[in-house]
Amino acid sequence: MKTICRFERWRRVDILLVAAAFLLLAPVLSVQRTTDFMIFCIFVLAYDLLYGHMGRLSFGHMLYLGLGAYAAALCAEHLNDNPFFALFAGTLGGALAGVILGPIVVRTTGACFALINLAFNQVGYFLVVAAFAEWTSGENGMSASFAPIGGFDLGNRYLMFGVTLISLLVVVLLMRRLTDSPFGLLLRTIKENERRSIFLGYNTYLYKWLAFTISTAVAGFAGALSSLNYAFVTPSFIDPARSVEVVFAALIGGAGSVYGALVGGVAFMAISNYLPNFVQRWEMFLGVVLLLLVFKFREGIWGYLLRLQTARLGEKSR
Repeated sequence: MKTICRFERWRRVDILLVAAAFLLLAPVLSVQRTTDFMIFCIFVLAYDLLYGHMGRLSFGHMLYLGLGAYAAALCAEHLNDNPFFALFAGTLGGALAGVILGPIVVRTTGACFALINLAFNQVGYFLVVAAFAEWTSGENGMSASFAPIGGFDLGNRYLMFGVTLISLLVVVLLMRRLTDSPFGLLLRTIKENERRSIFLGYNTYLYKWLAFTISTAVAGFAGALSSLNYAFVTPSFIDPARSVEVVFAALIGGAGSVYGALVGGVAFMAISNYLPNFVQRWEMFLGVVLLLLVFKFREGIWGYLLRLQTARLGEKSR
């Protein structure tokens, strides 16, 4: 009973703690760098809905981040330079990709699911770099300028930090509500035994499609935020080779947990941004981390901390 009460108290203050953690990071890392960290955490949250909760590994999730980034930039250039309209366009771009590609992608499982996303990512990369280079400027990338609304200019890094922090907290609340709902329970059931879910009468195809679309929409939103943050979009935003980054982040933090996604996102960004200053071949360190995760800490950093806390509470209750 005491454990349940502590859990409920934690759930009431967790958003405040998440906000406080990133506010404390800002003076340590810089406001601009912390904004990058938060955007990447939103991307990891989007990915973890598929991988952590539904059990579908994707090697092409950069496609949806890139679509959101380019949709926001193209919207600002050709339609409306309102930054919030661009955010909507980026989210819509990711969602439309989920709606269109979902019927094909969610029919597959295992390696097929991972590789078909990679294939679509490669197609998207080709379209950006070559086929639509007239609009995207190809490998040179394109600038994205957004008009200030009154005195609200997202070119100001402090305002951008505030908007990104609020966006992250909203996404955390959304993902927590989704994963704690019957919808989230069904996704975990699909992960464990999809045949049993079908036997119980659930249309798992529809639920998988919906989860996939939500994931791509949130990834597109993260891409649109990146476009606003950098005021520039390059093909690296949609590069299939970078899809492994979000996979590593989900594994490091602990797949299947909203807070694990946050921990993993911050940990991966810290490693990739700061370790190269000290170790030239820093990617080797990621390989060592992956081996440790596979053989020792399969539940990730957050899962390991939860296990330690559960063990401590168990000892106190005896």
